[in-house]
This record gives sequence, structure tokens and C-alpha cells, in this order.
Amino acid sequence: MSTVVEMLNVTKTFGEGSSIVKALDGVDIRIEKGEFVAIVGASGSGKSTMMNLIGCLDRPTTGLVKVAGEDLSNLNDKKLTSLRNYAIGFVFQSFFLLPKTDALDNVATPLFYRGVPAKEARKKAMEMLSKLGMADRYTHQSTELSGGQQQRVAIARALVTQPSLILADEPTGALDSTTGKQVMDLFENLNREGITIVLITHDLEIAKRAKRRITLKDGKIINDERGAA
Repeated sequence: MSTVVEMLNVTKTFGEGSSIVKALDGVDIRIEKGEFVAIVGASGSGKSTMMNLIGCLDRPTTGLVKVAGEDLSNLNDKKLTSLRNYAIGFVFQSFFLLPKTDALDNVATPLFYRGVPAKEARKKAMEMLSKLGMADRYTHQSTELSGGQQQRVAIARALVTQPSLILADEPTGALDSTTGKQVMDLFENLNREGITIVLITHDLEIAKRAKRRITLKDGKIINDERGAA
């Protein structure tokens, strides 16, 4: 197995002097290729800070963070952006689909940015939509899709670049319980195919669907539980 995410004695602080806040405090984790990990904790526990580090959106104050083998401390902003775009597929609570663009081009957009020819990009996008059961909705704009359908399009967009990691931030937060279950079923199926998934959530029932659960409190890992989902 290859390591997709590694953190060694990671600290992240904000502010200065007496107002300094330690958002992460001596965190150590390794996430291997093919794992399905949920990171859980109350508001203020450090989840968002950890997500920003794993997502190459920030750097640690101290300690080592490696994503897809790259040490974030050694990367300038341009290289950090490149690593984020090539190594990670993001899925968010709010979908962030382009509103006046059909599902096909929403999924193809990351490939357009990479300079992939439009015909090839749309072919790959259509294959991914088909895989996620959305082939019959490819001409629909996001406003014409249900919440669950929008999230499937967002997941297809995250997968189309074949990233090392899918990073999902509260992906069921805007969905009803039935649709949320369907999305989690989809994540489980994708993980069975070998896709590495890190899920950020405050919902313990959602977290139970992952094969590994890391619990944060006050910037520290207080539990790292493995077992069948």
C-alpha cells in the first residue's frame, strides 16, 4: 500500500501572542491508498483545519504534512495549487456546480482547465456520469436536478480527473436522510473499487459508514478506530 496522506507531529496555530489559538496540536496520522476514513468531532475540534491541510489549502505551522508523496512545506503557492488540482477530488455540502452549465460540462470542467480537448473531456465526463447513474441527465442544468442528483454530478466531477484522493466535506449535509444514504452507498461502492476517501463530518451515523473513524477534540486525535463499515 502507498501512503496518500501523512501527518507527523502537526501543529496549526492562528493569531499571535496571548490570543494564539492552537487549531491542531501534535497530530499524527497516515492514510493509505484504498482507505475510507471519516474525520469527526464537534465544532472547533480541528476538523476544518485538518481538511484544509489534507486539501492542500493551507500549510502546517510546524510538523510534516505529505499529500500524494509531496511535502507541503516545500511547495510554493503555484505548486500547492497544482497538487490540489491533480491529486484531490473535492466534494462539498453545497455542490458548487456551475449554475448555467449542463451536467456534462460541469463534470468536464476540471479537464477543460487541464487543457484536455473538449471532445475527449466530454467523453470522459459522460463515462463518469454513466457510472454514477446520471447518463440520462447529462443535458440538465444544476437547477433542474434534485439535491441527490446534484451531489452525484459533483462526485462525478471529483472523480473524472482520477485523483489520488476524494476529500468530502459534509457531503450529505444538504440532503434528506434517504438521499444522504444513497450518496453514502455510492461512496462505499467507489471505495470497494479502490478509491481513497476522506470524509469530514459531524454526523456520527454517517461516520459509522466509513471503515476508519478518527475523532478530534481540541486539536488532538482522541480516538482512531478501525473496523468494518
